[in-house]
Formats: sequence, structure tokens, C-alpha cells
Amino acid sequence: MGRLKEKIKAPLIEEKMPKKKPKIFIVIPAYNEENSIADVIKELKKNNYNNIVVVDDGSKDKTYEKAGKQKVHVLKHIINRGQGASLQTGIDFALKKNADIIVTFDADGQHIAKEIKKLLEPIKKGEVEVTLGSRFLKDKNKKSRETKIPFIRKLFLKTGTFVNFIFYGVKLSDAHNGFRALSGKAAKKIQINFDGMEHASEIVEEIIKKNIPYKEVPVSIKYTNYSLNKGQRSLNAFRIFFKLLFRKLFR
Repeated sequence: MGRLKEKIKAPLIEEKMPKKKPKIFIVIPAYNEENSIADVIKELKKNNYNNIVVVDDGSKDKTYEKAGKQKVHVLKHIINRGQGASLQTGIDFALKKNADIIVTFDADGQHIAKEIKKLLEPIKKGEVEVTLGSRFLKDKNKKSRETKIPFIRKLFLKTGTFVNFIFYGVKLSDAHNGFRALSGKAAKKIQINFDGMEHASEIVEEIIKKNIPYKEVPVSIKYTNYSLNKGQRSLNAFRIFFKLLFRKLFR
């Protein structure tokens, strides 16, 4: 009798394909930020974020020159248009460079570069398409991330969250935090039409209207006299409210 040939099964080898590292862009709108822009860029690079886009919004100082010396992408508006317009310019540029995730970051030094990874994580995991930084949320240790904020500033921020709830039916803990992350897919869907500071509420409206998955993430805000002086004025807050109201009533 012929010998039976034993069939030997080759062991299954599970080959893990390396995941593509997402291309992350940081977009920084800047207006008259010559005193802080270089330090902000250096801190980002220190944390290994090198795809940086600074949009000089018609500054009258040396913001453009100081940013350019840091060897990053620097775009310039000929005239001052507003933070919303600057963000849209920077986001459009990042998308043309095939950004997978876009982080918006303030130029006055109040955001902390090492906290960017917390905003990126839910997007990288595929949990959401947008993360919104919140200075009022508590972290996992149940400790509030809230930094001491002047009473009037806090009042307007909390009023802003109420306005977002009334206008868009969304409950957020922080209404006007410029520290956020968008997947490339979300960034293509969100169109910023407000040139000024109303863009923060407009982004929320776009997220809700277009059913983009999102979540808030606790972040810290580093307040200094410089950043407080660069922030919103009370009168401007009223202007934002009435512009949003007009948009809501007469669209």
C-alpha cells in the first residue's frame, strides 16, 4: 500500500498592517501677535507638531515676519477680516495639503500644545469627527479644568452656552473655545461664513445641522494679562448675539 501523505497545514500568520499616521495640521489665526506668535510656534514644534499654518489677518505689526522666521506656512490677508475668515483660509489651505486632522489653536499663548493629543485621540479612534475643547469640564480625576476667569468673562461664556442651546438645541459646557480638532471629512463639511467671532457658534450650528459626530474634551486655558487683553470685550459679545439672532430670524 502506498504511504499516505500527511497534509501539513502551514501556521496562520496574522500580519498586522501598519496604520497610516494621520497628517495633522495646526491652524493659527493671528492678528497683531508679534509678542507671542514665535513662542506659540516653538512650543508646538517642541511637541512634534510641524505642519503649522499661521494666517496673518492683516496685522499692523511684525506678526507675519516673526512667524515666517519659524519656517512654517504663513498666509496673509491684505486687510483685517476677522478670526472666522482666518480660520477658513487656514482650513482650506490644510485641506489642499491633504490634512487628515486639523487643530485650531489661538495665537496668544492661552492654549497648551501638549493637550492637543487629548483632542486628537477620539478622532483617531473613530469615535467622533470633531472634538471641542472645554475649559469647564472635569477631567477623569473629577478635578475641574477651569482656570480662574474674570466674572464678566465667565458670565458671557456661560451666556453663550445658553444661546447655543436656545438656537441649536445643543448642550455645551463651553461656547467660545478656539481649541478644537476636526477630521478632514468634517472640515470639508463645515463652512465658516461669519468673518468675525460669531464663527464659534456657526461651527456648532454646522456640526448640528450636518449631523457630524462630536464630543467635548476637557482642556486647560492659560490666562495671562496679555491673553485677557486680547480677548472678547463685553460690547463685542452683544454684537455677536445680535448677529446670530438676526441670522436665526431672517435666514
